[in-house]
Amino acid sequence: MARQDQSFTTAPLDPSFQPAMLFNRNYLAAARNTCRAVPLVLGLERENGLVSRHETLVLPDADVVTTRYVERLVKFLLWSRGGARLHVGGPKPVSEAVRRIYAPRGARSFDWQMMTQTYNSRFQVIHTSPEKVPAEKEMDLPAGSHRRGYRVGFDLSSTRYKVSAVANGKVAYLEEAAWDPKRQANPDYHYHLISGALHRAASHLKRVDAIGVSSTGIIVDNRLCVTSLFRAVPRKLLPKAGDIFKRIEREWQVPVVVMNDGDVATLAGALSLGSRGML
Repeated sequence: MARQDQSFTTAPLDPSFQPAMLFNRNYLAAARNTCRAVPLVLGLERENGLVSRHETLVLPDADVVTTRYVERLVKFLLWSRGGARLHVGGPKPVSEAVRRIYAPRGARSFDWQMMTQTYNSRFQVIHTSPEKVPAEKEMDLPAGSHRRGYRVGFDLSSTRYKVSAVANGKVAYLEEAAWDPKRQANPDYHYHLISGALHRAASHLKRVDAIGVSSTGIIVDNRLCVTSLFRAVPRKLLPKAGDIFKRIEREWQVPVVVMNDGDVATLAGALSLGSRGML
């Protein structure tokens, strides 16, 4: 396989460096030239039956280069889309190599642990054939641009929180305060502070039609799965802490949407620019 590409300028401090884009391009070109390339389908299964798929070609043997190519793809897909189970539809040597790498004691044990914590179940690598990888099912969640009705917005960071009440697009109440959640080990502290702020905001509205939340961390199905807010919370109490907004949704009986603060910033950009598909 060619090490460099004519369009690539050698990095002065690391002449052996090659961007992933060029590595992937060169790998696929070399695989096709051998006439031995076979299909590989990676399917990442997430919450509520959601599935992301990625289709490519690989050489059937899990040599060093093929393993590197697939392992890097898996890592990118995991961190861009998430997954509780990875279906590897292709040669068994390739799926076995991925299984060894993404394991509690594998080279990517950190990634294995992160996905296990995020989805509250052991991350699995499942070997199958390309045609048996689950069909793609992506999330379709319309959020934002709703200005009618009575809504409460909450923004959580590791140093400050903000809560607002909005009536038909106009701010009726705004509160901002410093807090220090990183030192609080009791999930009830987080719940009562958030719940109290929500009630103060709601007292300025005729009713509450919906609650929107922006927070740091990894959020799955309105659960705060991995976040710096709970760094002091013992591991056995993390599920209780992460379910705070599920509890609030049950108590308030209104729609609640919790999103990562980066996604919310992107949504704000889309609204201000009048554009779609910002991510």
